[in-house]
Amino acid sequence: MSGILTMILAGGQGTRLSPLTKVRAKPAVPFGGNYRIVDFVLNNFVNSDLLEIFVLTQFKSQSLMKHLSRSWQVTGLTNRFIDPMPAQMQTGNHWYQGTADAIFQNVNLIEDLDPQLVCVFGGDHIYKMDIRQMIEFHRDNGAMLTMAAIPVHVSQSNQFGVIEVDASGKMIGFEEKPKSNPKTIPGNPDYVLASMGNYVFDAKTLVASLKEDALNPKSQHDFGHDIIPDLVKQGVVYVYDFSTNIIRDEPENSRGYWRDVGTIDSFYEANMDLISVTPPFDLYNKHWPLRSYHPPAPPAKFVHDDMNRTGQAIRSMVSSGCIISGSIVYNSVLGYNTHVHSHSYIDSSYLMGDCSIGRGCRIRRAIIDHGAVIAPGTIIGEDVLEDKRRFHVSEGGIVVIPKQARIGFD
Repeated sequence: MSGILTMILAGGQGTRLSPLTKVRAKPAVPFGGNYRIVDFVLNNFVNSDLLEIFVLTQFKSQSLMKHLSRSWQVTGLTNRFIDPMPAQMQTGNHWYQGTADAIFQNVNLIEDLDPQLVCVFGGDHIYKMDIRQMIEFHRDNGAMLTMAAIPVHVSQSNQFGVIEVDASGKMIGFEEKPKSNPKTIPGNPDYVLASMGNYVFDAKTLVASLKEDALNPKSQHDFGHDIIPDLVKQGVVYVYDFSTNIIRDEPENSRGYWRDVGTIDSFYEANMDLISVTPPFDLYNKHWPLRSYHPPAPPAKFVHDDMNRTGQAIRSMVSSGCIISGSIVYNSVLGYNTHVHSHSYIDSSYLMGDCSIGRGCRIRRAIIDHGAVIAPGTIIGEDVLEDKRRFHVSEGGIVVIPKQARIGFD
């Protein structure tokens, strides 16, 4: 589709996802064995035939930039690109001051390309979306701005920014994490519309709003706090219900799946979603391929078939290059080139890749970051007090082992 520019916001610090974000930006965190978080929004645009994309980076961007250069090169096609755009400080000697300021500091890119529409999407959620359907909704309503929203049960409304709409889908109000009496969906009093942080703007409206906002010394330079409320007053903002988005051959239980993986617990749960018998997020739809960087690695290998020493993986996903050597992997996700040595037991865990698990280890409900080495006989996830003394443990009890850590050798 021509005349549509996309800007992916991928520069946040992701502090709630620490220690996974200690050395990388949140969109660069490995997910699901084969992917990075940013891959899912990029696949949404590529599969929607929208290929004029800037990815705006900022904090700890080296890992993200490397991944984009390996995975998302578009060459030889006129006016088609996926370009990372580091913070340029075009408008002053400061980092991005908010989501709106991130776009304003790159407003020259919009003016140079002169698109009709600009899509501004976050780069840190797990979901599938045919964005053409949202654009069609935007055009059909003659909107200046269309926001994507997902229906959530009213009991969860205090966790989200809640959008108020009229019967036509026009936005008439917004409340951040309401404590009581949230505005429900017209005709559906059990649900509210939660903002997904994804926007389709009329390009001229966006540029004018950003320039006006930049001159306001009292502004937080944030879309949700500043830009959108001003446009709502003009009556030109509509809300697209993400649950109506349809992808060919997608299982019914996958419709409306969207996960904010901003905390260790939500990130862990989203990875565990992938390995259920009928996963709510389906990686296997051939009509919606999920691209990423795939290192040159051989197929996974399972070795030894002796008494009490059989290499096996049950209800798990095991990536290329892995060797399961006389050990059991259960209900887990293993990233590339992970070696689990004999007599070890991995349960309900995510090993990001290039990990080495020594003989006789027991690991439960853990996230083990890239390149970690676990000494023989190490036990993780069975003694909460001991885990908290040695490691980072989330509110939900998930143990996190940092990138390239060496555990149990002291």
